[in-house]
Amino acid sequence: MGSVEEEMKEDSKAVEDSNLEMGSEKKENRAEMQKKGNKDKRKKKLKQRRNFILRRFSCIRMDDEYPTVDEPTGEGSFNMQAVTDRTPTHLIVMVNGIIGSAQNWRYVAKQFVKAYPKDVLVHCSESNSAMLTFDGVDVMGKRLADEVLSVVQKHPNLQKISFLGHSLGGLVTRYAIAVLYGKDFTRKSHEENGDCKLDESKESLSEDKYKGKIAGLDPVNFITSATPHLGSRGHKQVPLFCGLYTLEKVASHTAGILGRTGKHLFLTDGHDGKPPLLFQMVNDSEDLQFISALQSFKQRVAYANVRYDHLVGWSTSSLRRRNELPKRRNLLKNDKYPHIVNVETAKTAISQEETDVRVEGFRIADMEEVMLRSLTKLSWERVDVSFKGSKQRYFAHTTIQVQSHCMNSDGADVIQHMIDNFQL
Repeated sequence: MGSVEEEMKEDSKAVEDSNLEMGSEKKENRAEMQKKGNKDKRKKKLKQRRNFILRRFSCIRMDDEYPTVDEPTGEGSFNMQAVTDRTPTHLIVMVNGIIGSAQNWRYVAKQFVKAYPKDVLVHCSESNSAMLTFDGVDVMGKRLADEVLSVVQKHPNLQKISFLGHSLGGLVTRYAIAVLYGKDFTRKSHEENGDCKLDESKESLSEDKYKGKIAGLDPVNFITSATPHLGSRGHKQVPLFCGLYTLEKVASHTAGILGRTGKHLFLTDGHDGKPPLLFQMVNDSEDLQFISALQSFKQRVAYANVRYDHLVGWSTSSLRRRNELPKRRNLLKNDKYPHIVNVETAKTAISQEETDVRVEGFRIADMEEVMLRSLTKLSWERVDVSFKGSKQRYFAHTTIQVQSHCMNSDGADVIQHMIDNFQL
């Protein structure tokens, strides 16, 4: 009997011990869960607090996987990049058109950074905004070149560079890249700071190092949208004039209203035996290598409005003769990009010998032909855009850029096409 009782006591003690163990385990689990719950609550509070703080600043947005930050760089310009663990190496410079500003590019910049968060730094230029756009293509081009250099010097990790110019901004960019082409600007900055000059042997090595580069970086994409590459003087180059010679003639005589820029656009600035500036910009000169600078880019793309752009004609913005323009009945809408109606892929460039033509007397028709021949000796991809049927079609000139998202949102697919075909 005694042994049985002892066994029963031992069993009951074992049960008690087991219950105690289970109880302590439950307590531990409960404590662990409580601890985890508190940790999750703290994380949630921190996230809410962080989002609240970030929303207070318009320059930082949290609606994507990577927040984007706008960094003001003075005079209204700004850089936009994503907050990631990697420093971007590809600089994209966006250049506004006449009476424009850096703000015109806010939507486009955001989309590029969203698409390539770890790769690109977007700089929206402001050196030529508002009334400064009347100063002339050459003056604006030099200002843009200085601005680009400033950005490059502040971001030493940059390796590549691309440009996106809207309207007049495309011409300004063509001038700026000639200023920035193949030169060692680091040496210039050292000299300005009082550092020792390089000797001749080092100087020649330095020139070889920067040959084919823009601002010391590898040029990749040169993109223009609604840019009057051939100027605004030729027949039907400004649709607003309805092809009426009288209106075009009056406009050319009153081009000075737009300052030196107006004279450059209407090709009325040729004096003392010198051709107009836009004509000079289709050849390499001793000081500025306009064509070599353009040729250095891996790809050149011209986006052009087929119709409804009252300021820039289809042929001048797409770099075609009028008889080379696609027939409108053959233009087809794209399911993915509803407003892209035709894409002409880049073709092999024409040889230099076939296009090296000079014009005596500066006749407009002849100059237009020579400019076209010279520019198209380089390969261009041409993208034709039509906002037919869109409520925003009468704003086609700004809709192709999505200058204001609420007014020009129909151009979003055009921007997406740019992004999808952008070379990193």
